[in-house]
Amino acid sequence: MKEREVNSEKDDGVRIDKWLWAARFYKTRSLAHDAIEAGRVFVDDIQAKPSRKVAVGQLLRIRTERGEYLITVERLVSQRVSAAIAQTLYTESDKSRMAREEAAEMRKLSRVDAPEERPNTQNRRLLRRLKEG
Repeated sequence: MKEREVNSEKDDGVRIDKWLWAARFYKTRSLAHDAIEAGRVFVDDIQAKPSRKVAVGQLLRIRTERGEYLITVERLVSQRVSAAIAQTLYTESDKSRMAREEAAEMRKLSRVDAPEERPNTQNRRLLRRLKEG
């Protein structure tokens, strides 16, 4: 990994909004900031603030549109890195991973399939009669 990607000059930590963006939990730093402000990020079971420093070994609970993550911080970065490197910045608990996969499967199963073709005139009239009463 390149030297500029690792935040080695700061031993005291990295801002949590910056780290979440760099670790690719959110697409922009402002989205990470807004999620923290909305109470979707906890550090060691305490609600985080955007300026809070995150350190190696801390336990984070993060809620995103993809699900809830329970992770342990392994490395600190302050600049956005590739997806392959971002996955090495933290370790996710097995319980968290299984819960997210199960929730994704439930969402997939609950989707209503769209019809294969558009309704013709006769079908539209039938649908209209059913909706009206």
